[in-house]
Amino acid sequence: MKSIGVVNYAPEKGSVEIREVAKPEIGEEDVLLEVANVGVCGSDLHQWTADHSWPVNYPVVLGHEFGGHIVALGSRVKDWKEGDRVVSETAAVIDLNNPMSKQGLYNLDPTRKGFGYGVNGAMTRFVKVPARCLHKVPDNLPFEQACLTEPCSVAYNAVVVNSPIKPGDRVVVLGPGTIGILCAAMARLCGAEVAIIGLESDRGRLEIAKHYGCEGIIGDASAWVLKKDGLGADCIIDAAGASATLKIALELVRPNGHITKVGWGPQPLNFSLDPLVQKNVTLQGSFSHNWPIWEKVLSLLASGQLDVKPIIGGVWKLTEWREAFEQMHSGKVVKSVLRPE
Repeated sequence: MKSIGVVNYAPEKGSVEIREVAKPEIGEEDVLLEVANVGVCGSDLHQWTADHSWPVNYPVVLGHEFGGHIVALGSRVKDWKEGDRVVSETAAVIDLNNPMSKQGLYNLDPTRKGFGYGVNGAMTRFVKVPARCLHKVPDNLPFEQACLTEPCSVAYNAVVVNSPIKPGDRVVVLGPGTIGILCAAMARLCGAEVAIIGLESDRGRLEIAKHYGCEGIIGDASAWVLKKDGLGADCIIDAAGASATLKIALELVRPNGHITKVGWGPQPLNFSLDPLVQKNVTLQGSFSHNWPIWEKVLSLLASGQLDVKPIIGGVWKLTEWREAFEQMHSGKVVKSVLRPE
């Protein structure tokens, strides 16, 4: 049985198209998931525009933000049944004997391969998922929202796990994309005052960030960060898709402050890191997520403490993938969601 999928078939720019995709064969510790919704991630766009900085196993079905129903189970799968509503983590292939995996930090296993670049992802009707990746979706949480557990988990890891944010802190988020806005929302849940910074072309997305009680700033944020005591922001979350924004972060952060870098950008830096030393600043990278983070995020989504509805710009059929990608790439919407049929 074949269905259609959104396939990234080569490294050249624009090498994405609808292709027939075979129904996956599952192993004894896998489940077969019928996809209900799949979010479009900035990394999907980066592979489409060929400005990504990670290895891709071409051809590959895109999509790693997804949820759906279990339709088949491998012979050794326990505690799940057909019909269960689930979302899946992204670490499709890991080495369970790697020292990082043994610590529960399998997201940092150097051999890890994820859906949508390392193995076939979920922009299709059926996807093979290791049972260890599954999380139960509460009945009151629609799949349109549940499929965004993954980017919410990226934000939770960056803001809650990897940043020392306390109530009353002043936090600046660079970049009002999906991850940036979700990082801003997480920082608000931590009790911080939050400003999110973008360009003139980001005006619409900055308006959406106001739903989360954040201040949107176009261009220079110096006045906002210096407002309290003239020293700068306690924490900068750099969620922009460029390395050079680290220079802005170093300018805005206060002495003894903290910068967490979560945005990808392959371009080299071309400035001095002396301010990092002079200000005694902590610079922290943040990558992906793991099991306990997903459970926390699902609790936040189900309880309504974290509402992702404001960032969802629309739901498109798989065959309308190009419009969904272009709407996001142009900044007209924060997050596009696809629906296989």
